[in-house]
Amino acid sequence: MSSLPIRNASGARDAPSAVRRNWLKTALAGTAGLVAVVALWWLAIRLLAADSGMAAQFSPVKAAQALPTLIVDERLLEHALVSLRRIAVGLVFALVIGIPIGFLIGHFRWLERTLSPTLQFLRMVSPLSWMPIAVMSLGVGDRPVYFLLTFAAVWPLIMSTASGVAHIDRRWIQLGESLAATRFEMLWHVYLPGIASHVLTGLRLSIGILWIVLVPAEMLGVSAGLGYLVLDTRDRLAYSELTAVIVIIGAIGFSLDYAARLAYLHFRSSSDARGV
Repeated sequence: MSSLPIRNASGARDAPSAVRRNWLKTALAGTAGLVAVVALWWLAIRLLAADSGMAAQFSPVKAAQALPTLIVDERLLEHALVSLRRIAVGLVFALVIGIPIGFLIGHFRWLERTLSPTLQFLRMVSPLSWMPIAVMSLGVGDRPVYFLLTFAAVWPLIMSTASGVAHIDRRWIQLGESLAATRFEMLWHVYLPGIASHVLTGLRLSIGILWIVLVPAEMLGVSAGLGYLVLDTRDRLAYSELTAVIVIIGAIGFSLDYAARLAYLHFRSSSDARGV
């Protein structure tokens, strides 16, 4: 009998090291895959393009050489911060709109039956198809960009929130009602914990969609942002800088998705530790 606690203690001590080993293996595998892709990219340009040709400007070496110029002369950091600000504003609007609508749809079945065809119809309309209407209605600048980003991001939040409400364990609700919980207490202690993981999943999907829509949305007459920088480098025929901007867009998008994934995993681990 005395050996059981010892095994458990040993297992508890080994758990963090196992997690670190798994993380290290994943990081090494991901890094190796990234290096392989960059090497194939360089090799393809090297074999298919002459050193002085236009296609040679799209090589990873030329992109790396152009990066300092982008940072110093083209104010890359300022453009990135402008794009991130637009992402944040669009995401906040989508959260404010999407979570209440999704909660109501998931809670009231008659409302779901009434609104589902309309929401599915609107969801299938590409956000970029609204660009002319957004410009004519809201003018040029940030406002049409905010509209397009919000329209793109709101649907995953609505759907995930509604799914979360619909899948809440009924025993939680019955327990809250049996304890005479108020509506606010039910919302705070039952519904919000029950839908949090679904909302975080929708949030991660929304961030991915936002980052994809952002670049074409920033071509609507704005004077800053990564999408504007793509147009600017194209118009100046600075293709090595254009390639560097594309790489930066991918790196920032990957970082945003990774942060959202970490938040989701942290919440899941906290919920499992609490037995939720």
